[in-house]
Amino acid sequence: MTLETVAYSHGDKALTGWLARPEGTPRAAVVVFPTIANMIPLMEERARRLAAEGYLAMVADFYGEPVESFEASFPLGTALRKDWAFYRARIAAALAALRALAPELPMLAMGHCMGGQAALEAARMGEDVKAVVSFHGTLDTQAKAEAGVVTARILVCHGDGDPLVPHEQVLAFWDEMNAAGTDWHFHAYGQVRHGFTDPDSDHKTQEFLAYSKSADRQSWASMLSFFDETLGA
Repeated sequence: MTLETVAYSHGDKALTGWLARPEGTPRAAVVVFPTIANMIPLMEERARRLAAEGYLAMVADFYGEPVESFEASFPLGTALRKDWAFYRARIAAALAALRALAPELPMLAMGHCMGGQAALEAARMGEDVKAVVSFHGTLDTQAKAEAGVVTARILVCHGDGDPLVPHEQVLAFWDEMNAAGTDWHFHAYGQVRHGFTDPDSDHKTQEFLAYSKSADRQSWASMLSFFDETLGA
């Protein structure tokens, strides 16, 4: 399966989505928000797997420019999130791009790492998505969810050994979700670190990263079940 490119934009920034189509009629459309390193092999693999499950899946573009290395992605991610309203608008642009391709389909969103945070922001913003899923995403925000705004169901798949998301951040997220009255679900995997869905995590030098075959398998299965339940399958 060859991924199609989807040209879209945010302001004057040209962006490129990568689209995977299922065989037959899609059951829903899913925006895949990438890691801080943007379009990496893991994201292409996730889009293909979603298409195999019957979803129209598009990997979003955070930057509209090449990312030379994992290390080079950090300043790009910091710059994008410097202005939270701008960051949210970039997230909304990806959702709008996929919605324009398939306005008749229910919308879902998922993401990894920074993309997991982006998926949660889509819910906090009150975007018209049925469900969002975060894989080892950070849980902090500069604009907390408000009661009556969030309509999406939320699933967080989190490594309890992730040093980028300390327990205080986890508890603050739970309190935020409860205060906003959201339909939220939280799966934590003991001793599991950041990047647990990406086999390439073990080839990077950052100690906060580690692949977990078990957490990867369980979280993917949880997402598919969550989507099935949300869509009424």
